[in-house]
Amino acid sequence: MRKSTLLYLTMAAAVVLLNAAARNSTAFADWYIAHIFPVWVNTYGRVSGLFPFSVGEWMLGAGVALAGGTVLLGIVWAGIGAVRAARYVLRGTGHRRSVHAPGIEAAVCRAGAEDDMGAPGMFGNGTMEIAAGMRGFERFSRRYYRFFAWVLVCVCLVMTLNCFILYHASTFSRQYFGQDDNEYTLEELIEVYNMVAEQCNSLSRVMERDESGMVLYRGSIGRDGALLDMEDMARELMAQLGEDYPRLDGYYPRPKALAASDFMCQQHMQGYYFPFSMEANYNDVMHILNFPSTMCHELAHLRGYIYEDEANFIAYLACVRSEDAFFRYAGYLSVLVYLNNDIYKAWKENRAAYEEAITHIRPVEVEAQVWKDNIFVAQEEWDRINGKALIDTEIVDKAADVFIDTNLKVNGISDGAVSYSRVVRLLLQYYKMQKSSI
Repeated sequence: MRKSTLLYLTMAAAVVLLNAAARNSTAFADWYIAHIFPVWVNTYGRVSGLFPFSVGEWMLGAGVALAGGTVLLGIVWAGIGAVRAARYVLRGTGHRRSVHAPGIEAAVCRAGAEDDMGAPGMFGNGTMEIAAGMRGFERFSRRYYRFFAWVLVCVCLVMTLNCFILYHASTFSRQYFGQDDNEYTLEELIEVYNMVAEQCNSLSRVMERDESGMVLYRGSIGRDGALLDMEDMARELMAQLGEDYPRLDGYYPRPKALAASDFMCQQHMQGYYFPFSMEANYNDVMHILNFPSTMCHELAHLRGYIYEDEANFIAYLACVRSEDAFFRYAGYLSVLVYLNNDIYKAWKENRAAYEEAITHIRPVEVEAQVWKDNIFVAQEEWDRINGKALIDTEIVDKAADVFIDTNLKVNGISDGAVSYSRVVRLLLQYYKMQKSSI
């Protein structure tokens, strides 16, 4: 067996065994994240961080082009196969007809023989050149598909090491808050909602704004008194959070804006973690108040927390602990809709219980300015994006939903994208612990 073949089979076997080990042993996944996963962040995560652009985005583009070439070659070879089959059928038809015309049979047979030998026949004097070209195309196709097979096994291995194993580790809440067997009341939900709503109302009034009412960001003051931009402030806040939650401690690369942010808007995606380059990427076309929580969310993935609800919660904690009002406002805004939706759901499903709860504690009214700030993308940006989009936004959004939901289910999250709303339970668990510790 050739060494390259042995290496390929070894890598394929590693993909299978690592996934099987992670799915069957939380302890293995936890050990891997604690001891091996940081190596990738500290090595090629640092290297990719040297580039000012998203390396992962370019790698993804190259992957799409490679897959497209694979499909195109398949179509070409399907066409060649169809032509060869047609020629075979036509030759067979000629032989059958020659039973009644021996002279024609001899002529057809001679023509076929000359074609096969490369001499002038039905293709004329260019037959030899065509045959040589076909042999060259066959060699190119074999090499291309061999290269594609190597890329595919490498992608599977990287995704396993930097993504799939992470889905089977202990959750953030289990590690630091313990088993959550609590049953939370509607009053407790409203209490947390009110705290968040009050903070949003208060902070919205102190935001610096332009003439249109859009929030402005002038930079943040770091721990050492230096002026930091948003990306470096997000890194510092995540590092500070690591002082209380050790697995969050370590090196964080600088978050990077995506060149394809318009396309990300069409998918309603705020950020993306690229396992291939160990980068945290964000959509820089969305509303500015989405930036802080998105940056921290994607950085949380780089510490091994792959679940979206946990990354949302970690980002929330990082932002609201900041001394910077802009980051705190962004943090509270990031969970406001989740809480509001759960209160609305409680009202819709059991109005009698809701009416009983609000006799004890009424939901705080969120000011109009907060809801104006709590948007994904400004309308003028939507108009620009939809005006030049090659594919309708609704189609892109539905395709993205299917992809995300499928990916979550494949990795063992049975309710798919619904897991995003679990951040509310994490908030309830966290604040209940905070109250009990006082």
